[in-house]
Amino acid sequence: MPTDLLVVGGSGLLGREVARRARLTGGRVAATFHRQAAPVAGVEWRRLDIRRRDDVTVLVDQIRPTLIINVAYRQGDWATTADGSMHVAAAGAAIGARLVQVSSDAVFSGTAARYDETCCPDPISPYGAAKAAAETAVKGLDPSAIIARTSLIVGDDGGSTQERLVHSLAADPTRGVLFTDDVRCPVHVTDLASALLELGGSSYAGIQHVAGADAISRYELGVLIARRDGIDDTALPAGRRADTNIPGPVSVRLDCAETQAKLTTQLRGARTFLAPAVT
Repeated sequence: MPTDLLVVGGSGLLGREVARRARLTGGRVAATFHRQAAPVAGVEWRRLDIRRRDDVTVLVDQIRPTLIINVAYRQGDWATTADGSMHVAAAGAAIGARLVQVSSDAVFSGTAARYDETCCPDPISPYGAAKAAAETAVKGLDPSAIIARTSLIVGDDGGSTQERLVHSLAADPTRGVLFTDDVRCPVHVTDLASALLELGGSSYAGIQHVAGADAISRYELGVLIARRDGIDDTALPAGRRADTNIPGPVSVRLDCAETQAKLTTQLRGARTFLAPAVT
């Protein structure tokens, strides 16, 4: 009996949320992990290294999902981010599975004022180049696939990279800075997971932009997280990315209007989903 959904990279923040939300609908869900399975009940967990093409092919053929959502990546690892995505796309296409490939705003240089779904990648970092290569491979292997570009992902319980950084800097401001000139469109993990599942069940194909409605700096994002979590935001150190040698774009504003018009899922802005709860 085919599995309804296979989440590749299911043990991470986004993968766990996709698997959890899919299970709420009663679907049969399988998910892969590289080191350790996540505590999501009702999910069939399978260990997988997507850098190994034959292993990916065998697993997908065994599970035979109707939908694959690939959220797996590793910063600085071309073999996982680019080659691995190609392996997943090829295996999915071989059995006729629907594919949603998660990409990133890192495929852009940040030189444009805004980026909509028609904009071509022009990456300036190794990670962005790997994500752009993955997009090209997926489009070539499966023209019907969804390629969903997103931005910084934030959760509710401190599990995201952004939340952990804010808590770390609040405890010890000497550990780094939050950039005031580095602008992104943060998205809440539940909104993103819902949008990916919705796109997976649609007839759409190609590039979709799935990020939050607010373009804000990493520093402002940090302040919002701190205030939500009851942390003294005045202790957060600020700086400029332009004054560093960190590779990658300084400011990337994803225009999601075209994709949002297709979705019932509302892609909230960080100023909304990080607003303090009203008591």
